[in-house]
Amino acid sequence: MDQFRTELILKSANHKISLYQPIVTLGSCFADSIGQKLSDSKFTVSANPFGTIYNPLSIHKLLLQSVYNQPSLEHTYLNNQEIALNYDFHSEFSGTSKNQIESKIKDAIGHTHHFLKKSNYLFLTYGTSWVYERLDTGEIVANCHKVPTQQFKKILLTQKKILESFDEMYRAIKIFNPDIRILLTVSPVRHLKDTIELNSVSKSILRLSCHTLTELYSDVEYFPAYEILLDDLRDYRFYSSDLIHPTPDAIHYIWKKFATYYFDLETKIFLEEWQEIVKALSHKPFQPSTQAHQIFLKETLKRLQELSIKVNVDEEVKTIDAQLMPKF
Repeated sequence: MDQFRTELILKSANHKISLYQPIVTLGSCFADSIGQKLSDSKFTVSANPFGTIYNPLSIHKLLLQSVYNQPSLEHTYLNNQEIALNYDFHSEFSGTSKNQIESKIKDAIGHTHHFLKKSNYLFLTYGTSWVYERLDTGEIVANCHKVPTQQFKKILLTQKKILESFDEMYRAIKIFNPDIRILLTVSPVRHLKDTIELNSVSKSILRLSCHTLTELYSDVEYFPAYEILLDDLRDYRFYSSDLIHPTPDAIHYIWKKFATYYFDLETKIFLEEWQEIVKALSHKPFQPSTQAHQIFLKETLKRLQELSIKVNVDEEVKTIDAQLMPKF
């Protein structure tokens, strides 16, 4: 037997992503990971501007708010243990007063509104089909914020509900920005609090929904991050110590698959150059003042200046300048 794993081989995407095309990522942990990778690679990206959001309906709701630049409604705010929060947002949107968090939310929605208008791609990562419904309003929340469970009803979203919610969001965003394309992913992170069995049910609904959406809309695609971790890598050495989240190596492997599949040739060439710069910047010499290292810094600075016509490298240039010795 020549093969010892089932590697997921992706064909080239029909629509290639360029370094200069703005991108928004929204959703669960993978939206954070891919967003950070894009940012580190000098893409223009708004990475998870509302914090980690796990269920599709909450993701779609926040996108609708962003399209219409609408403030959050009064009844979505709460105060728990003297901390102001909002049911539609991650707990990073918190404050000591409602006015404080209201301002944060307004800024996030306003920023996303303007960023979405100019974006070419929207990455959505769905994490779970299990949601919590408020008993007082009947609304689904993005985050329970440690409010007693007696105030919610836990329900499993149906594919029909997800498709209807997506369609409402899709129609609004395509009027707002007709050129935007949507990439869907299912988070490979398991929600074990739902039990292994019911996590499988949840992920199955998400995966089927994504498949159906790619068939219904010509500008909606699916990237198999879920399958890459579970079927291609398929080993606990690619999971962190909690046995749930992927390791940096696994995330990097998925990122490389993503880059190979989606990026155009010019972007791939740039990324190869940029990775060399990143390695150079991370180099820690024993003696920074030596002539050899100072020459190395000047060579790196020259390469940065050459790339400055493509991307903003001001921070990297500052890092080099701070290490250069006057006599050189």
